[in-house]
Amino acid sequence: MKYVTEFRNSEAIKSLSAYLHKISNKEITIMEVCGSHTMSVHRFGIHDLLPEHIHLISGPGCPVCVTSIDFMDKAIALARLPNTIITTFGDLIKVPGSTSSLEKERANGADIRIVFSINEALEMAERYPDKEIVFLAIGFETTTPPTAAGVLRAHSSGIKNFSILSAHKIMPPPMQALIEEGIPIDGFLAPGHVSTITGIEMYRFIPEKFRKGVVVSGFEPTDILQSVIMLVQQFEKQEPNVEIQYRRVVKPEGNIKAMQMIEEVFEVTSANWRGLGNLPNSALQLKKRYAHFDAEKKFQISLDAPHEPKGCICGLILKGLRTPPQCTLFGKLCTPDNPVGACMVSSEGACNVFYRYKK
Repeated sequence: MKYVTEFRNSEAIKSLSAYLHKISNKEITIMEVCGSHTMSVHRFGIHDLLPEHIHLISGPGCPVCVTSIDFMDKAIALARLPNTIITTFGDLIKVPGSTSSLEKERANGADIRIVFSINEALEMAERYPDKEIVFLAIGFETTTPPTAAGVLRAHSSGIKNFSILSAHKIMPPPMQALIEEGIPIDGFLAPGHVSTITGIEMYRFIPEKFRKGVVVSGFEPTDILQSVIMLVQQFEKQEPNVEIQYRRVVKPEGNIKAMQMIEEVFEVTSANWRGLGNLPNSALQLKKRYAHFDAEKKFQISLDAPHEPKGCICGLILKGLRTPPQCTLFGKLCTPDNPVGACMVSSEGACNVFYRYKK
């Protein structure tokens, strides 16, 4: 239980909360960039431990939530192709597209299989040489290295019936977009898992250009409280900086080998983000050398113009401008069993979190 019980110690939590009440004087709004932080904040009742003038708001750090609806439409179109097996992480199954979902397509006979890693998809490609295996590659920098490793394995093994549909995204551009849009944010709880791969230099422009603090945080109650304290101290002193609270995992330089693997396989491109629109230099696509593993290039699929579900405010929630209870669909037409929008699907989605812990 090491790194669990000691970071949930009630006396330590009370002490950190008391210290925060002592040092915090100014009203401050902090964005939890990562969906796992949002889940932890509500699961452990962190709001109740903070002074009333410290506001925590959810951000665009849930990869399922920010995945654009046109990506889901492409995945659904690929699932309808003959002799094709779609492999995906489980949290994409229920994400609505414009007119369907992978769950509905599977019920209609499409071969869609949940996997826990890209290696399972590669093994499937070797087992079924007469089938086309498509892996839905989703996530931020945390999940990109395994995808890169999978593509390199397919390339070196000469696997021809394998491809990926990439929805891999990069964290800093949406943070910058939110600041430039004028969303009231005084500091960021930066994602611990992402930063394990990338290191912290990619956040440096935020305090230098925008005068906003960044603290890379862990996910336990004491982690989050200590990170809030660090951001409050920066804000009170007007000394914004990039700091690491999650030092037991995150190194300033990140995982150099993992980053080299990403740079070998992927290149930066623009992409649509739910709620944020098209952001330049915010996503990853396969480099020309590996383009034959790009499902979008490999298969000819035609799509109608995508459209969001009527009444869903997931985009506003991802920007921190609304909370789930402010959506007229929340808890009524939109539930985890019947999600109308992507924010209700993933366990990291703000609507799903509110439904489970704030209902």
